[in-house]
Parts: sequence; C-alpha cells; structure tokens
Amino acid sequence: MKTIINLIATFFIMAPCFSQLSSIPPKTQLPDDKNWKLVWSDEFNGKVLDTTKWGFRQHIMQTRHETWTDDAYEIDGEGNLLLKAYEKNGEYYTSQLQTGSNFMDRPGDPYGKSKLTWPIANLETSKFLHKYGYYEIRCKLPTQEGWWVAFWLQSPTIGASLDPLASGVEIDIMENFKRDGTIRQNIHWNGYGKNHEHEGSGDIKLGLNDNAFHTYGVDWSPTGYVFYIDGKETWRVAGPVSHQEQFILVSAECNGYRNGAASSILKEAKLPDYFVVDYIRVYDEINY
Repeated sequence: MKTIINLIATFFIMAPCFSQLSSIPPKTQLPDDKNWKLVWSDEFNGKVLDTTKWGFRQHIMQTRHETWTDDAYEIDGEGNLLLKAYEKNGEYYTSQLQTGSNFMDRPGDPYGKSKLTWPIANLETSKFLHKYGYYEIRCKLPTQEGWWVAFWLQSPTIGASLDPLASGVEIDIMENFKRDGTIRQNIHWNGYGKNHEHEGSGDIKLGLNDNAFHTYGVDWSPTGYVFYIDGKETWRVAGPVSHQEQFILVSAECNGYRNGAASSILKEAKLPDYFVVDYIRVYDEINY
C-alpha cells in the first residue's frame, strides 16, 4: 500500500513538469548529416525587442521608404515576434528587422537616377555577422493578401564588385508572397542593377497556409546551399557561394509601394495581420 501511495504522490509531483514539457516548442530540425552547435539565437522572450540584436531597415537603394517603419511589430510575451501589416490614414506600414546594414541603409541618390555607392566606412556597426552554418526560422505565415514576408541573409558589401565570393550573395531562405502557402527560395548576386543575377527554387507548394508553425532553414557551406522546410530538403544550389560574413533579415513589405502606391487589394484586407515568428537560430557545424 505504501508503494502505491508513493507512486501516486510522485505522479502528482511530476504532473506539472509533464505539462511544461508538452508546451515546449519542437527542437530545431537540423540536417542530420552533420554535427551542430548553437552560436546565436533570438527566442523573442519577454515583451521588448532585444535591440542589442536587431535594428530596422527603413531605406531601399539609399532612398527612405516611408512605409517601412520601426513600430510595425509586437513581442507578445509568449515567446513570439509578431511582424504586422497595419493601416493608418490610408497608408499601409510594415517593419524590416536586421542584424547588420549595407548601402541600402544610407541616404543617397534616388533609386535609378545615378550610380549607387557603397559608403562602407559610414555603415552602422553590425550587431551580428556570420559566415556559413545552418540558419533557421520557426514561423506562422500571414493570412491576408496584399503583403509579403521573408527570412534572408545579405552582405554588407553585396554588389560592390562582380565577384560574389568576395562581395556576398543574397540568400533568401524563405519568401512568401501569396496566402496559398507558396514558398520561394533564391540566391541573388552581383548587385541589383544591370549585372544582377539570380537562381531560385521556383514555387514550393506544401500546404503551408494551415495557420501552423513551420521551420525554414539553409545550410550554407563552402560548397553550396541546401534549403529545408520542416527538416526536409527542398532545394540545393552549388553557388556562387559567399565567402563573406553576412547579416540576418526578417522582413515584411506591402505590395505596390515600389511602384508608387499601395496595392488596391490591401483595401480588402482585414488588418492588422501578422507574421508570427517563434525563434531564429544559427548553428555552426562541428568538425571532428
């Protein structure tokens, strides 16, 4: 009888622990062909954005983008970053978070009117730069049409030369433009003008518009990039491979503003709408 009583007591003592374990989010779904160690992360705990890790992108091609703001986000107190699209006085706003900066972030000549410059000496000090490794986001896609979201890497010197190995490559780990759950994964190099080149996965349709969390990652190594969704390989490309440290961006943008005005479809959207991010993590490969 004493044994039974002890077992019952143990169960009630451990029950809260079981409850806590069940609420822990799934572990990162790391590629299983390598050994990894965590080197950087943001779990978005608390209720305040960690500004030692993140800044805001508010320019595009050295020109101020008036609808990229520093207030279109929330930290919900439950371990999530909520990037949002919202309307105010007929305009639509989003935020773009980044751990570094490049020529886009410095005021300069209007886009398309003269040669872009790379004011490297005047760039803000990066909060996090990294080369190679596995980069992953766990997130839930928006529900309303008219805006798009992305998780990507960019170099402080991208496009400064026509050698992408030296100047860097844009690595789009996930881009979501439509509410049908379609994802695209891409790389871009040689800047964003007449020498621009890119390669991409095309549309990846895995039913990811299910209002559930999914993981998106890339294994960036000296031999290429391997992209993943929910731990399964979705695309790989041999290069060109950036050999430069790059920074992280998690971003949102309303359709139409690059052409001068917001897309009319935003008028039909139920705003605010949210891109919910559980975590962003970076791992290095452990070489034995």
